[in-house]
Amino acid sequence: MSDVKKILKEVDALAAARATNPDWLKEICALLQRERPHYNWVGLYFLEEKELVLGPFVGAPSPHTRIPLDQGICGAAVREGKTVIVPDVSADPRHLACSVETQSEIVLPIEHEGRISGEIDIDSHIRNAFTAQDSELLQQVAQRLAPVLAQEGAMRTRSETG
Repeated sequence: MSDVKKILKEVDALAAARATNPDWLKEICALLQRERPHYNWVGLYFLEEKELVLGPFVGAPSPHTRIPLDQGICGAAVREGKTVIVPDVSADPRHLACSVETQSEIVLPIEHEGRISGEIDIDSHIRNAFTAQDSELLQQVAQRLAPVLAQEGAMRTRSETG
């Protein structure tokens, strides 16, 4: 089994067990970091109103727990509705520095039925760290998370309003 298939199988298992594992999203972040050593910080941001709110992550604490949609690479990924890969963060004025060690970043929207609910954000201490294989893997992870997060978001909204 390829490492991509192995990772996706583990993502599916964690998502399937979410009812009994409240840390399933953090475990997915840890899985990605463990299986891809060049992923130094892996986190999820959730879209709330007009900003991104930091969710589960692995790596050093981030000062960016809330990011307005008009700021940063994370905001750009939501605004553009597509994956943003920055090979050299020092050359991109949109980059919001979390760590002086970060050299490159990839951010992928998590979208279900045309609605973005959040994103996967990954930093690397290596310049030009993210390949087409990384992008494809992470897109498949985002596709697996999207319907689950959309359903959970709808459940939260119903419980808050009724």
